Amino acid sequence: MSLDALLSYDLPLFQGLSAVDLAGIEVPFTERRLGPWEILFHQKDQSRDVHFLLSGTLIALYWTTDGREVIFTRFGLGAHFGELAALDDGERSLAVVARSEATVLTLPGAVFRQLFDQIPTLRWRITHGLVSRIRVLTARNLELTTYSVEQRVASYLFGLAVDRGQLRAGGVITEAPTHAEIAATIGSNREMVSRIMSALAKRGAIKTARQRIELMDPKVLTAEF
Repeated sequence: MSLDALLSYDLPLFQGLSAVDLAGIEVPFTERRLGPWEILFHQKDQSRDVHFLLSGTLIALYWTTDGREVIFTRFGLGAHFGELAALDDGERSLAVVARSEATVLTLPGAVFRQLFDQIPTLRWRITHGLVSRIRVLTARNLELTTYSVEQRVASYLFGLAVDRGQLRAGGVITEAPTHAEIAATIGSNREMVSRIMSALAKRGAIKTARQRIELMDPKVLTAEF
């Protein structure tokens, strides 16, 4: 595949760069389609490839020794992931699973490292992304240790609305996560999350339907934390 073909995907990591900027670097890549709940890679895998989400929904999760799932993130379109193993040559810390039909673009880890070493703009963007992830995980750890489950649900919905650009009365979050997914993200269980979501709906904070959450009064959410 040519550099122009790679850049034609308009991936955020490569935005603003041209084939001239990447001259001299061979950038082979492949596309792969995933079915719902197909695993792209397992935690502790030894693969080093870096992936970009082209379509669909992917989640990164951790399976505990007793079989519980902890969801760390849901990737946005164009997002790249898998760079930790590519950079430190270690095993995968999380598994990545398709929540729906999805398509990913894959770069070999060695190519990703070469880009990191030779292209300052990419190096800055990758480093910035890793630092941002550390900040998110720090905030999440604080919530897990200091917030009640009710506060964690409200904070999660608030953050989700911000990420989707829907933080307003009447804002609608489509393709919303299930109660089980919310629970796996905030360290709770589906039954507790369902009760809290029902309570928030009764208080006029939200209105829910299948894969849809409408914000009726965001102030009620912020009052929880």
